[in-house]
Amino acid sequence: MSEAEEPIETETLPLDAWHRAKGARMVPFAGYEMPIQYEGILAEHEWTRTHAGLFDVSHMGQLEISGDNAVAAIEAVLPIDLSTLKPGRQRYSLLLDDNGGVLDDLMVTNAAHHFYLVVNGATKWDDIAHLREHLPDDVTLTHLADDALLALQGPEAAQALARLDLQPMNDGWPRTDEMTFMDAAPFAWNGVPLRVSRSGYTGEDGYEISVPADHAAALADALCAQPEVKPIGLGARDSLRLEAGLPLYGHDMSPETSPVEAGLTFGINKRRRAEGGFPGAERIQRELAEGTSRKWVGLALDGRMAAREGADLFAGSTKVGTVTSGGFSPTLGHPIAMAYVDTAHAAHGTELEIEVRGKRLPARVVPTPFVPHRYHRKGASQ
Repeated sequence: MSEAEEPIETETLPLDAWHRAKGARMVPFAGYEMPIQYEGILAEHEWTRTHAGLFDVSHMGQLEISGDNAVAAIEAVLPIDLSTLKPGRQRYSLLLDDNGGVLDDLMVTNAAHHFYLVVNGATKWDDIAHLREHLPDDVTLTHLADDALLALQGPEAAQALARLDLQPMNDGWPRTDEMTFMDAAPFAWNGVPLRVSRSGYTGEDGYEISVPADHAAALADALCAQPEVKPIGLGARDSLRLEAGLPLYGHDMSPETSPVEAGLTFGINKRRRAEGGFPGAERIQRELAEGTSRKWVGLALDGRMAAREGADLFAGSTKVGTVTSGGFSPTLGHPIAMAYVDTAHAAHGTELEIEVRGKRLPARVVPTPFVPHRYHRKGASQ
């Protein structure tokens, strides 16, 4: 076997044996052996939409940034306004290169005495190297390599998690079922410290739970003992996030894309848009003022044939874009996709064609999310 043909080494998740015992089919993803499905992608997708699914996302990178100058240091590398991110709250942000290209998207939590970041699994080592290079010496970056990360997602997630009786570790902090979207706080479960946020990547209500790796199997067992909860694989996670119109790094965004054309300017807070002072600010401020030559859009297709990443989009004989994510929507009953399209063809209702297996399939530009988000926001009824 030549060097070029050598298989890529993959690591195992803390719950590897747990997944295999549950009958998971494992595949390589982001450098790890991960469960793609247990009972089947469609069944798992529908279970999460109607009950609650447990996803293992321990491949993600979990980081802590601390130090007296942590706020200034983080704002120098991220376009986030930490003055408006209160303790116990989480926010979406972006890691950008000097040209405004997206190196990664991530979540930032103000944990009062430090900041807690969750970055993508496929990019975490590059992210850690980038942050260590750009953060000053008086700020400490810690990779929480011994922690697993679970995501409990679905309309019955709150009632299932409530039965585990997690205890808030901060005085006066609400219980898990009283949290709202993007709340984040430390809890204890049978003496085990957990980080819990009411957030996720499916468009459904739910939680992400960071747990010491040696307690992950016990927590997963306790959650799956609840009648609402089943283990769910990567396949349904991808179909759910596609219906929710959520971008996947390395597919829908990359260093070749800017947050403006990707529709991610909500990840750049208002003060930072005006003041700049972060990597790529000049380009982003210019694009905000002048617009971009292309936009990231949603697409709806008829029939059953799905368009996949890399498929070309046409207006007549002219190529006007490329699909970045696509698949069949179990909830809607037809294929959907997301793509970068020339701005002149990006308006909702625009009729286009996608080339799939030598055929031209009709598609139209539609709003995202394709399926409405069901996050538990402040003021919403449980």
